[in-house]
Amino acid sequence: MKNKKITAFKVAGTYIGTIVGAGFASGQEILQFFVSFGKKGLIGIFTVTVLFIYFGYIIMEMGFKLNVSSHLPIVKEVGGRFLGSFSDAVITFFLFGALTAMIAGSGALFNQEFNLNPLLGSLFMATITVITVLGGFNSIVNSISFVAPFLVLSAVLVGIVTLLTAPPLSQIEHNVIERPVMLRNWLWASILYISYNIIPSISILGPLGNQTKDKKTIRKGALLGGTGLGIGAAAIFLTLYVNADSIKHLEIPMIMVARNISPWFRIIYAIVLLAEIYTSAVSDLYGFTARICNMNTKTAVFVVLACSCLAFLASLTGFSNLVKYLYPTIGYCGVLTLVCLVYHRYKA
Repeated sequence: MKNKKITAFKVAGTYIGTIVGAGFASGQEILQFFVSFGKKGLIGIFTVTVLFIYFGYIIMEMGFKLNVSSHLPIVKEVGGRFLGSFSDAVITFFLFGALTAMIAGSGALFNQEFNLNPLLGSLFMATITVITVLGGFNSIVNSISFVAPFLVLSAVLVGIVTLLTAPPLSQIEHNVIERPVMLRNWLWASILYISYNIIPSISILGPLGNQTKDKKTIRKGALLGGTGLGIGAAAIFLTLYVNADSIKHLEIPMIMVARNISPWFRIIYAIVLLAEIYTSAVSDLYGFTARICNMNTKTAVFVVLACSCLAFLASLTGFSNLVKYLYPTIGYCGVLTLVCLVYHRYKA
């Protein structure tokens, strides 16, 4: 039976919280995938906003129709036996990789802002993520949807304050921002950005669509969620573009900008960022575990604990390196699944 308590705003909040994590909220993703292309990056931001709305809707709609509890039925439906298995492997691998990046991002935040050993931050994030996932899907939706709006609001406030005190964008030029070697141009960067964000999120968006009352709620939730993601991304882009020369080498550039505005605002943004890392880590761990086993069995407890321990160890690789190499790689692999989703939507 569909859960009548899930509103369009809760759908939107869960969508935003699933996508937003350490890479997004810290500014690393936006810096590498959009700011590195200069003003053309703004066109990329608009492009991904439209695609977030579109793909969010069709994935949740499929979850509703297929009555899914994980991403597997959806990728099997759109990709068939061979491509579905490939997409399944890509998603499952990336869910673990993204969880690793969130744990590493928490460690980087603890180290940069609080001068604490990064292992403490990573261990803290791994622990609260495990506790939430073991609480069940409803606790996941509630925690994610509650936190997400605060990130968008914080990013918009930082962007407004930054633009009010900065010179016009037309007078700003950056020629020294390092562009990741795996990103060819702004359009391809946008496609990869959507790919590595949307494909793993099937593990949450599919079950979310299944738990939602009707298609109208799903449609409104996708529109609100995709628009919110676009607004947040645009705010972060403008903030980092204006300050690119001073923050380009930082693990968590948005914190430095917030610090320049006010010490208090820096603390607030750090807390919001930590909360967003948490929501993304929760969705990643749940999606991975739900694919491996039934969440209502004792085996799920073992998988949750084992996966978290392994992700904690893998997080020692470093946050910015994970964003630079892992995310584009998964983006390349996920493009095929995006094509399959579109084809399945419009085939006769």
